[in-house]
Amino acid sequence: MQQKSLIAIGFEGSANKIGVGIIKHDVNGIATVLANVREGFLPRLTAKHHRENVLHLIKEALKEAKISKTEIDCICFTKGPGMGAPLNSVAVVARTVSLLWKIPIIAVNHCIGHIEMGRMITGAKNPIVLYVSGGNTQVIAYADKRYRIFGETIDIAVGNCLDRFARIIKLPNEPAPGYNIEQYAKHGKNYFDLPYVVKGMDVSFSGILSHIEVLTKNLIMSKPELTEQEVLNLKRDLCFSLQETMFSMLIEITERAMAHVESKEVLIVGGVGCNGRLQEMMGKMVEQRGGFLYATDERFCIDNGVMIAQAGLMAFKFGTRTDMNDTWCTQRYRTDDVFCTWRE
Repeated sequence: MQQKSLIAIGFEGSANKIGVGIIKHDVNGIATVLANVREGFLPRLTAKHHRENVLHLIKEALKEAKISKTEIDCICFTKGPGMGAPLNSVAVVARTVSLLWKIPIIAVNHCIGHIEMGRMITGAKNPIVLYVSGGNTQVIAYADKRYRIFGETIDIAVGNCLDRFARIIKLPNEPAPGYNIEQYAKHGKNYFDLPYVVKGMDVSFSGILSHIEVLTKNLIMSKPELTEQEVLNLKRDLCFSLQETMFSMLIEITERAMAHVESKEVLIVGGVGCNGRLQEMMGKMVEQRGGFLYATDERFCIDNGVMIAQAGLMAFKFGTRTDMNDTWCTQRYRTDDVFCTWRE
């Protein structure tokens, strides 16, 4: 048992959102989220946006947590994977804060942050993890101090596919392209056949995207005589078809991983994990296997600083410290590269 309560501040800036989170572990190891603030922006202007907003988010997080900087035990930041420019802009801030406040710094894997946040919020013990976001699609299980990747996308991520299709059918970016597709899909009635590409434990989405783009042109763009309502109905059907196909692929490889390791738990993390239809479909599969599904809402499944603080603080408690010379970022930081000192 640790001697005193510990507090960590986390900086997440791997993509188009900048987040600052603060978490506290009491003497019994019970975690409490003290602050979780973030802002998002257009991808092409992300690095500049992060630099301009991170300082006021630090102040906002400290105010929300009702603590001072002197109470913080470690600074945690996203080392990767992610977009190079925003990763580096936030890492510079984390290094500067660490030096100014004279507090140890911990480099965190973005994917591990999602997993540890999900485990903490839901109480899942040792689940099969489906990690689905704009930049990542992986099925993961823990063994021997590492999160092992059982399957993943061999081209684009599921979230990237959804975002790109949203642009094809001209859905807005706000509040998020994937969210808007989900809302359209709820009203879809007709299913269009799309490529279903599962190769062993891996999946492929680029062919689906190419196919549905051509289908959209043939059904909508080449037919100016369609009414506004007819166009809306077709878009809804296409969104419905895309979700059903891709989510079925993800559930197939997740179920195979469950069977392989004889697990009864599934945890969905990452931004796409907020999708209600994905949770519904996965829940039915897990229920049929006599298991339990764990998922979080948009506060914690979308990129946030508190997930970085949580993963970093767990490593900190087991002696991890990052040398300032090792606080560089990388877009190629694999989930299974991390030695998880804190896991049994």
